[in-house]
Amino acid sequence: MNSDSLVIAGRTYHSRLLVGTGKYRDFAQTRAAIEASGAEIITVAIRRTNIGQEPGQPSLLDVLPPTQFTILPNTAGCYTAEEAVRTLRLGRELLDGHALTKLEVLGDPRTLFPNMPETLKAAATLVKDGFQVMVYCSDDPIQARMLEDIGCVAVMPLASLIGSGMGILNPWNLKLIIEQSKVPVLVDAGVGTASDAAIAMELGCDGVLMNTAIAGAQDPLLMAGAMKKAVEAGREAYRAGRMPKKHYAATPSSPGAGMIGQVAT
Repeated sequence: MNSDSLVIAGRTYHSRLLVGTGKYRDFAQTRAAIEASGAEIITVAIRRTNIGQEPGQPSLLDVLPPTQFTILPNTAGCYTAEEAVRTLRLGRELLDGHALTKLEVLGDPRTLFPNMPETLKAAATLVKDGFQVMVYCSDDPIQARMLEDIGCVAVMPLASLIGSGMGILNPWNLKLIIEQSKVPVLVDAGVGTASDAAIAMELGCDGVLMNTAIAGAQDPLLMAGAMKKAVEAGREAYRAGRMPKKHYAATPSSPGAGMIGQVAT
């Protein structure tokens, strides 16, 4: 077994890349991109994607069955704690009691920045109701700690605004959250390209969740594969431990002393 597996709510995953299912051309492209990414956990917006709430209509579960993937229902499009709780209860019913969920309560439709008071309120209700809550949040270490104290199984601070592709704008706050957290920390929102994902992993994040960075690429399947490699490389680099940064080369790669054939003085 891989000793560096990701563990969320007691379950082990080998991929640290989580992928959304929105914005693709059709379900066939969605499936192809997920396969190329190697993701095991896939997020589904209950308010936007049919997973059984519209009988007789094409269902995402027909192409991404729960027997092959961990379906992570999310509350995209919810702006109050009440909406989010109601949506996830529906998701749990549709998925036969599935407890693992992704909570996001948005502050406004323009920025999609999280509404943290409503997020905290919803998280408390959901945890009490038996949900295993992975939660989208601001990159505020205090708020992240509060969510962990409530009982969330993972905190998911944004790198930058949802769908912006701006990458990681505040690595220092992410580091603070990573250093204090006893649950997995996954970057959620703002990743634009493979280097963004690699940087998140090099910082010490446990994983990265993305949707638009893959679905919005000119070649989603190629980008999905690139993201898979970036997450793996970033994690390996983090575990390896990078060399210290220096303003000058005190120890050059090709030193003048100790060369073969050099006569000692």
